[in-house]
Amino acid sequence: MTATLLKVKGLQVAYGGIQAVKGVDFEVHEGELVSLIGSNGAGKTTTMKAITGTLPIHGGDIEYLGKSIVGQGPWDLVKQGLAMVPEGRGVFTRMTIIENLLMGAYIRTDTAAIQDDIEKVFHTFPRLRERKDQLAGTMSGGEQQMLAMGRALMSRPKVLLLDEPSMGLSPIMVDKIFEVVRDVFAQGVTVLLVEQNASRALAIANRGYVMESGLISMTGPGQDLLNDPKVRAAYLGE
Repeated sequence: MTATLLKVKGLQVAYGGIQAVKGVDFEVHEGELVSLIGSNGAGKTTTMKAITGTLPIHGGDIEYLGKSIVGQGPWDLVKQGLAMVPEGRGVFTRMTIIENLLMGAYIRTDTAAIQDDIEKVFHTFPRLRERKDQLAGTMSGGEQQMLAMGRALMSRPKVLLLDEPSMGLSPIMVDKIFEVVRDVFAQGVTVLLVEQNASRALAIANRGYVMESGLISMTGPGQDLLNDPKVRAAYLGE
């Protein structure tokens, strides 16, 4: 049986007087690609921020590698192999592409291997190689998303959390981003993907969770959810 890398138990998060997450339970096993889908405002991004220590929780627990990580900061979690590509990308706009990638490896001291990993990122995203000395703030949204994903991979994560990676991108760029998510997963990285594009997210997921109004309303294999009439009606416009 595969190990449970990430386990969220009874998670509650509130801010601004609003209970955004109301008691959520889910888990991610080693070697899985798990998609968390739901409409805007369902609590998906709040859940991701709670997992990565950028929002305090008000109840429940979050376990990573069998231990509670509540109260730990994002920098502590990256050292343990838990990395996130945030909604809105969050690149360092006044740094070059190379400098952004090196920031992703700040916890590492293996200089030669870091250079090898930069080459791997450039192989995955040839456009970044072409513009390696360009300031990140001058790039398009799609290019910044590539850079944010490349930067996260530079930490060599065990679990990669992706928060709305296709948001605001052109259809061609969305295709590229989902292709990369599949490639990263195929290389052995466990992935938790939060997406509003439910059809694309469930199509590549081993398992999926549907989130509504701060609660998990459905769960099952990705293909089963993709074919479920309620999911299709609510999220796929059918």
